[in-house]
Amino acid sequence: MANLDGVTWPPAPISTERLILRAAEGGDRESMLDLFSDERVNQFVGGAEPREHLDQLLPAIPGQRAGFFVVELDRRVCGIVTFDSRDVARPGHVRDGGGEVELGYMLLPDAWGYGYATEACAAAMAWFRAAAPDEPLVVSTQLANEPSLRVLRKLGFTELERHEEYGEAQWFGALSAS
Repeated sequence: MANLDGVTWPPAPISTERLILRAAEGGDRESMLDLFSDERVNQFVGGAEPREHLDQLLPAIPGQRAGFFVVELDRRVCGIVTFDSRDVARPGHVRDGGGEVELGYMLLPDAWGYGYATEACAAAMAWFRAAAPDEPLVVSTQLANEPSLRVLRKLGFTELERHEEYGEAQWFGALSAS
C-alpha cells in the first residue's frame, strides 16, 4: 500500500479493554472464510461470496499485508480492521490524484451491538496515526448501513459528500491528518 510504505509490519499486538488486534496467522483462515461468506456481514459491501469459491481463493494465511488487523475477542477471531489505498477511479477523495488510506472493518454477527467495532477501529486508528501521522484517513459506507454510520461518527469522521456507487447511495467521510 503506497501510503504505508516504510511502515513496520507487523506491529506488536494491540490490546484494548476487551479486544486484541494483531497480524493474521495461519489459524485465522476458517474465521476469514466465515467472515467473507456471511450474507449479513457482506450485505453492504457487495454481497457474500460462496464459501466453496472463497476456499479455493483464500491463501493459507489471509491478510498478509500492512494494515490488515485481525480482531480477537476472548481468543476467538471476531473480525478485521483494514487500511487500504482508496482506488483513484472511485468517487470520493480528499487529495488531488487520490490515493488516500481508507479504513474498513467487518465483524461476525455475534460480535455486533457491543461496541466492538468502535473499540477495534479506534485502536487501529491510533496505530495508523502513529505509523502515518501526515496521512488523511477516509471512509465510505452505504447510507443504508445505519449501524456503520453510527460507528464512523463516534470515531470522529466528518461527512464530505454523498455519491452513488455500486448502485447504492454512499456516505464518504474523512479525518484530517494530525
